[in-house]
Amino acid sequence: MKKLMLLVSLLGLTIPCFSQSDYAVDQIPAILKTNANSVIRDMETKVEMRDIDQVLISVKKVITVWNKNGDPRAQLVLHYDKSTVIQRIKGQILDEFGKLIYKFSQSDFNDESAVSNGSLYVDYRVKYYSPHVMNYPYTVVYEYESRNKQNLILPQWEANPYPDQSVASNRYIFIAKPEDMVRIKESNYPGKAAVLSTEKTKSYTWELSNKPARKKEPFAPDPEIDNYLTSVKIAAQQFSYYGHKGSYQNWDELGKWVYEELIKNRQELPESAIQEVKELVKGMTDDQEKAKKIYEYVQKKTRYISVQIGIGGFQPMPAAEVQQLSYGDCKALVNYTQTLLKSVGIPALYCVVNAGNAKKDMDPDFAGMEQGNHIILAVPLKTDTLWLECTSSDAPFGFLGDFTDDRLVFACTPEGGKILRTPKLSTAMNQLQSHAALQIDSLGNISGQLKTVSMGSQYDNYNYLIGQTSTEQLKLLKDKYDVDNINFSGFKLSQDKSLTPGTTISFNLEIPRYVAKNNNLFYLELNLFNKNPTVPEVKNRTLKVYVNRGYTDEDELTYQLPAGFKLEAMPLNKEIKTAFGSYNATVKLEGKTLTYKRKIIIKDGTYPAEHYQEFSTFMNDINAADRSRVVYKL
Repeated sequence: MKKLMLLVSLLGLTIPCFSQSDYAVDQIPAILKTNANSVIRDMETKVEMRDIDQVLISVKKVITVWNKNGDPRAQLVLHYDKSTVIQRIKGQILDEFGKLIYKFSQSDFNDESAVSNGSLYVDYRVKYYSPHVMNYPYTVVYEYESRNKQNLILPQWEANPYPDQSVASNRYIFIAKPEDMVRIKESNYPGKAAVLSTEKTKSYTWELSNKPARKKEPFAPDPEIDNYLTSVKIAAQQFSYYGHKGSYQNWDELGKWVYEELIKNRQELPESAIQEVKELVKGMTDDQEKAKKIYEYVQKKTRYISVQIGIGGFQPMPAAEVQQLSYGDCKALVNYTQTLLKSVGIPALYCVVNAGNAKKDMDPDFAGMEQGNHIILAVPLKTDTLWLECTSSDAPFGFLGDFTDDRLVFACTPEGGKILRTPKLSTAMNQLQSHAALQIDSLGNISGQLKTVSMGSQYDNYNYLIGQTSTEQLKLLKDKYDVDNINFSGFKLSQDKSLTPGTTISFNLEIPRYVAKNNNLFYLELNLFNKNPTVPEVKNRTLKVYVNRGYTDEDELTYQLPAGFKLEAMPLNKEIKTAFGSYNATVKLEGKTLTYKRKIIIKDGTYPAEHYQEFSTFMNDINAADRSRVVYKL
């Protein structure tokens, strides 16, 4: 499903006349230059909801760019579709003194499809412009206007969206009729909106001024997760969207509208298809077994392809079309699978999710159609609820990877909308187990075998190798295992697709001259493949410490040392325990066999900003321990 938050970027605003000298960079306060690659000098977004099918949007946007790193903030990207008309765009580029360099207009914008070439029936297009300026600093001034024929998706205001961008002045004005009922959610806004009521209109104004940029901090929460940025969401109670009218104030009412208007009439199948699926599960009595059979049938029969049509990309293709054509997007494949399950008496729930590596919830307190970007299927059974990713031809039945795990989703049902949580891939589940048997010769060359098993969120670690030629697989392995001069052979990959799936890989390896030699001493770094990265130290930390997903890694490497070796030094066993996780490494020598064992547990969670120093020390201590060496001579 197309994430229609893209419509937010359709904001447009008319600029009143201004003096170019107002935008000389020497007028920018010093506090707005610190940590900033660009600064919003002046921005005003005006949204005027004249009717449910007539929303006028206008934007004035003035951005000063200090250096090359700020160039992306000077770009303008405007998405549009059948419900949105871009009426006017123009702009200017100014030098550091505020003097005009050149002007541009809508004809200077590139215009192309907004989605990939692998999509069919695309309604979405994009206009974009990137200034080409060689001398810094410079200022870009944009004026643009658009008209929306719908009010189901109203622009969200993000006042300070980027950490490296300061804000001199940014305003958001929303205008409606006095009788229009709207819901408003402010996040991290100091004070209240200025409200002005007249006989014909009611307007709300929010403004953020003199907001400095901030340093980008590692392991910071996503802004949408922690709400540390200033934003405003608005939703109209009465709405129109692609000719469909409705009313909602909460998820329950929105879910009922989605089901009745967008899904219900798309769940018809020809009798031949119904009989086929009934024959498929004939003799089965367990609903989970039936659901698995149908899911695997869908995987074999269909393929995913983006189809961005159907009431602004919200409505799925009819199930009968998917049956006939054997393809569909996430909406279509979920709707098709749901219809097949319903035909054999198994109820399932069509769920909207904000998919991605970051765990972003649907806002339980503020219903809004624009919050999701993907569809998955929930299958409630007697003892548990199964979750199905219907766009993948090889995903294990009942397994959601880190793209959709552990977040609130919006289920659309005949009874109304429901907020549900997808299963969490826990620290204990997200395992990587590695076992290596290695031999070292008298020159320091290493040869042997490595086998790894990855589970939970790490199940997909090696998916990029599936379907590649053996030559390409070995090349990609060199990128994965970044060890100088390493060579691979005999690569194998297999996947266990049970309800607790795992991926197993194994290969032979050779590393010429891996063991460094100096003055007849050999230095063997024990951790060949899985070193913990360093974490930068941050002074004056302001944001919480956020670990998005925990994991457990266990490594066991056995080395057969060369004949005649004499041990000179061996690292001590190392154990670290903190609130963020633990680390344990042991080294044991029995005859010529050196065994190195390592276990690291990183816990997911959110921690106070003042604990960052402890966290960085923990991670960096692990990095140092991961580089421990055994010293021997021959």
